[in-house]
Parts: sequence; structure tokens; C-alpha cells
Amino acid sequence: MGMNVGNAGGGDDEVMVDINTTPLIDVMLVLLIMFIITIPIQTHAVKMNMPVPNNAAPPPVPPEIIRIDLDFDGTIGWNGEIVPDRATLEQKLRQVAAQPDQPEVHLRPNKLVTYKYVAMVMASAQRLGVTKIGIVGNEQFLN
Repeated sequence: MGMNVGNAGGGDDEVMVDINTTPLIDVMLVLLIMFIITIPIQTHAVKMNMPVPNNAAPPPVPPEIIRIDLDFDGTIGWNGEIVPDRATLEQKLRQVAAQPDQPEVHLRPNKLVTYKYVAMVMASAQRLGVTKIGIVGNEQFLN
């Protein structure tokens, strides 16, 4: 509490120019507490649709994997064997697409291969109906 005590016996009749800030501070503290109470709690959560647990047994046989390697000069390898031309590649992709349970096709391009060869293989696979295709070995492109 602010209180100005003057001289008891003196005859100074000066006007007190100090403002009493105690009520102002009290009002400000009440407003601050009200503001803190009314702010909604911020939740930093991301809403995700997680898969529902399935009690079915996992598939007994792991899926077949076909590895297509693309060398830096456009040479195509099918599970380690060189594919001589595009027609042979498309024939093999047709056989994969005709299977009822398609195997996974892993496309592994070399770091130095131009994109046109990768796009050619992916476009052929898509056109012929191969649905399980993916590019693997992306860690080589980090640097």
C-alpha cells in the first residue's frame, strides 16, 4: 500500500502528485489471470488413421520379388540376367501382369543412369498392368 507520510509538524502544504498504482496492479493481475484461464489448451497432436489390428494369420509364403536393375548405360537386368532389348522386357512384364497374385517388382536404378531409362521401364510396367512396382536403393541418391 502506497502511503506518503509527510512531516508531522511542518507547514508544507504541497500537493501530492504521486498516483496510487495499487488498484491498477490489482486490476491488471485479475485480467491476466482471466486471460490465462480463457485461453484454450493447445494440443500438438496429429490425427492419424491407424490400421485396425487384424487377428488373421500372416501369409505363409513371403511374396515373390523380381529385381530389375538399370545400369548407368541403360542396360537392363532381370533378377541378375541381362535383358537384351525392350521387347523381351515387355514380354517378361506381361507375364508378371498376367499372374493373379502379382509379385513385387523392385526397380533398382544406378546412381548415374539417365531418367529416360527409368521412365521407360516404369511406363512399360504401368501400360502392361503391373501394379506392385517400386523404386529401391534410394539411399545412394542422398549425396
